[in-house]
Amino acid sequence: MFASISSEIRQYLLITANYWAFTLTDGALRMLVVLHFHALGYSPLDIAFLFLFYEVFGVVTNLVGGWLGARLGLNKTMNIGLILQVGALIMLAAPAAWLTVPWVMAAQALSGIAKDLNKMSAKSAIKLLVPEDAQGKLYQWVALLTGSKNTLKGVGFFLGGVLLTLFGFTSSVLMMAVGLFVVWMISIFCLKKSLGKTKTKPKFKEIFSKSRAVNVLSAARLFLFAARDVWFVVAIPVFFAETLGWDHWSVGSFMACWVVGYGVIQSLAPYVTGKRSGAVPDGRAAVAWLLPLLMIPAFMAVTLNSTTQMPFASEWLQPCLIGGLMLFGAFFAVNSSLHSYLIVSYAKENGVSLDVGFYYMANAMGRLVGTLLSGGVYQLYGLEACLWISSLFLLLAWLISFKLPQKI
Repeated sequence: MFASISSEIRQYLLITANYWAFTLTDGALRMLVVLHFHALGYSPLDIAFLFLFYEVFGVVTNLVGGWLGARLGLNKTMNIGLILQVGALIMLAAPAAWLTVPWVMAAQALSGIAKDLNKMSAKSAIKLLVPEDAQGKLYQWVALLTGSKNTLKGVGFFLGGVLLTLFGFTSSVLMMAVGLFVVWMISIFCLKKSLGKTKTKPKFKEIFSKSRAVNVLSAARLFLFAARDVWFVVAIPVFFAETLGWDHWSVGSFMACWVVGYGVIQSLAPYVTGKRSGAVPDGRAAVAWLLPLLMIPAFMAVTLNSTTQMPFASEWLQPCLIGGLMLFGAFFAVNSSLHSYLIVSYAKENGVSLDVGFYYMANAMGRLVGTLLSGGVYQLYGLEACLWISSLFLLLAWLISFKLPQKI
């Protein structure tokens, strides 16, 4: 049956399966590290530092990875990402005495490099598998790949907790390493050898995009993801635990469900934004969908302030926050899916990974900024300040988006 499918769809399915397998291990590994090292007595700040290099190296990898993909081919960068993740998992299976903060930070750095090589390769490859005149199909394929990735990342959170409970930390990471190694072997033999490789070898200085559309979209993406992570990474989980009294499993389960729902809506974004009418989104759609999003954290901040000033209204705090987070997740998913389609559409076909890599470098930079601010601002000023900063970042993303091309 698989042999009877067209070459393009067969490659798409292979890339998607590759990406899914990697994403499951990535989500599971994050939960394993948080829960295991929390049980060992690591402070929240120590655990946050374990993921610092994961985000920092994501910025560097996206910038350099696009250049490598253009020179070596996207199949090679995708496979390099897989084997690096296997290496990171093996590093974490070391004896307990080796698992110092520097060692785990190094393993997380390797995992961060692997994740962004894999993501950049998968997103770039889709561009090359869809004809230039099939923009609707391109949007649908990108949305499905992006949405399924985030859904599986949430599933990975659950998987990490289950594996840790049933098998312990060392056995869990070894099992994931073996499974991912099998995926790597399949990928080595099945992916096209020349996928994404440019006819000429791009120079290193070409890692910075010359496309105005790509640069504008990248700037908007930076603020979009900083706006999410300024409250998502540290502020909301800690607030739920400290202020609302949720236990760790309740916090983890809620965050996992949020990510799963977010991924499902991303997959459905083409149907929400006009696919049924045959419309393909452009810069105007990015502007229109950002406007309601930027209002949500502002509304949550006002609600939080009101419940603080009026104690009798405190019973409304939890349902308002949860409802606001759900609404934010839905609109954020549509915006993220729109951006993911636009970058693949804007990217030039010869050397697509250069433009996509530059764009996801901005994405990683936004995550890094949001992560750092989430801890610092929450510790100094609380959740309300994080939410106002989120609205400010979204306002900047909205204003920048007016510069996007109105037609593709």
